[in-house]
Amino acid sequence: MFEYINGKISELTPTYVVLDCNQIGYFIHISLNTFSALENKESAKLYVYEAIREDAISLYGFCEKAERQLFLLLTSVSGVGANTARMILSSFSVNELETIIASGDVNQLKSVKGIGLKTAQRLLVDLKDKVKVSAESIDNLGATSAMKANKEEAVAALTMLGFNQLASAKVVDKILNVAPNLPLEKIIKEALKQM
Repeated sequence: MFEYINGKISELTPTYVVLDCNQIGYFIHISLNTFSALENKESAKLYVYEAIREDAISLYGFCEKAERQLFLLLTSVSGVGANTARMILSSFSVNELETIIASGDVNQLKSVKGIGLKTAQRLLVDLKDKVKVSAESIDNLGATSAMKANKEEAVAALTMLGFNQLASAKVVDKILNVAPNLPLEKIIKEALKQM
């Protein structure tokens, strides 16, 4: 019914915004990404989705059409409601989520509160062919694959040197969080310093 609502921000929290449009206040649920985009602004134009259920009518708002489109795709998956979709979109940017779906990264999806293994797998199977991967996401996918390969090789090398696999993985993750583009040999050297 609504394409977008344009109005003055009268209240803003990490989970919702109230937009004043012609003296009517619209209570709109938002993701953390949209919250970040709206901070320090006096007005906003949000693309909205109206969810109608037996017990409630809710509005969900998004700064970008792409985020709304992903929200609609997420909610089309069996077992994923509007609040779960909003939680996923609060955890990842549009490009990150496209990359996760394109690469089939179950572990990233499982890291979202309320998403178990079966739901994560269902999301990936249902959305793999529906999500259009942007050029930026393709670049991210290549970087993510390279980082994953470096992590696996570094952990394997540390394990062969006699270090515990779980402890090695934690140290390597910590290093890659700080410097994701570090070459393999430098990852191993840095990990040896921290073990």
